[in-house]
Amino acid sequence: MTELLSIILAAGEGTRMRSTTPKVLHPVGGMPIIGHVARAAREAGSTQIALVTGPAHDAIRKSVSALHPDVVHFEQKVARGTAHAASMARDLFSTAKGYVAVVYGDHPLLRGINFRAVLDRLDAGLDVAILGFEPKDPSGYGRFITDGDTLLAIREHKDATEDERRIRLCNACILAFRAEVFRDLIDKVEANNAQNEYYLGDLVELANAAGKKVGYGLAPENDVMGVNDRSQLARAEGLFQDVQREEFMKAGVTLKDPKSVWFSYDTEIAHDVTVEPNVVFGPGVKIEEGAVIHAFSHIEGAHVGRNASVGPFARLRPEANLGEGAKVGNFVEIKKAEIGKGAKVSHLTYIGDASIGAEVNVGAGVITVNYDGYNKHRTVVGDGAFIGSNASLVAPVTVGAGALVASGSVITEDVEADALALGRARQVAKPGRAKDIFAAAAAKKQANKDK
Repeated sequence: MTELLSIILAAGEGTRMRSTTPKVLHPVGGMPIIGHVARAAREAGSTQIALVTGPAHDAIRKSVSALHPDVVHFEQKVARGTAHAASMARDLFSTAKGYVAVVYGDHPLLRGINFRAVLDRLDAGLDVAILGFEPKDPSGYGRFITDGDTLLAIREHKDATEDERRIRLCNACILAFRAEVFRDLIDKVEANNAQNEYYLGDLVELANAAGKKVGYGLAPENDVMGVNDRSQLARAEGLFQDVQREEFMKAGVTLKDPKSVWFSYDTEIAHDVTVEPNVVFGPGVKIEEGAVIHAFSHIEGAHVGRNASVGPFARLRPEANLGEGAKVGNFVEIKKAEIGKGAKVSHLTYIGDASIGAEVNVGAGVITVNYDGYNKHRTVVGDGAFIGSNASLVAPVTVGAGALVASGSVITEDVEADALALGRARQVAKPGRAKDIFAAAAAKKQANKDK
């Protein structure tokens, strides 16, 4: 396979986002925009990825490194245009073999197939291939000046004539070159334009002047949409979700109301899973075959086993792991806990930092008291135990297999297997006392009214 160096440009400030968060770190489908671009480059077969950022972009570099540790970072200290930014990766492209692709870092819907639209043109014999598209509104985009299949030039909107602005074929976001052609031409770009910047697109005219073969590939408009403001971010999110919904339904997942279900970039759902309306999947979720996710549930960083049931109105937080056939019902929160095969946690319950065994029944209102104000502690409940309603299990504590915890108990010590545990105050009844208390309260209320 031909070697591919992808240079991702992310040095812009993104001021139109009106945000202290760099533009390319705003998430789409739970992943930063720049992460989507890097992933698309990987899908296209990139053997090396360079990231060019500005001097105050440590957060961008850290975010990309967390997703792709082998990315090589470069800094554009002074913003002087896209060609200047790409030249910052000289340490890599100076020795690169095969192809060099330069891609803008604010296109979250890019896929590997979009890279292939131009890389395949290089495979077919071109020296330079630029990705183009035909937007509904071409305003602001660089226009492709063509002669048949040959791309003669890219004219930026501000520099274009009125006739050129009528062209509908526009520059997208990927510019691909044979490595030796990119090396020979990148330093020949001049800043002779309205912005006084070094435009990457000027490499097209330079390549033609050098007798190189220059052409283009095409992509759907949605795939190459850039994000510059909050409105475009919302549109990108909507388009991303539409694609995810269609892909899951084609794979055998039932979505009762597709538009109301939201996925993350890495959501995994097996076939024959049913998802009811208004469910949100955060990053790191895997749902096994036959599970049912009921309405208004929120799941993040969790695993749901085969034929398990979640919700409605359930929350699974990171490291929640539900075994086969387990049930987590309405208004239940699970965090960093194992719920065993066939176990039931049906309603109004919090289970955190715990291991709940197979076939355990956890009653309504049960909580694991896992935090002492400084540290988290673990609760273990053995197979087949029964935890009565409104019990509090004060961690660290273990309830043995087959044990019974009486409702309303506060359990602070380990319970042996098959034992009955009670930890509540003895009930005391005082005949007639309630009548006296209510009468006194009523008299006080009336006295306040008479004031």
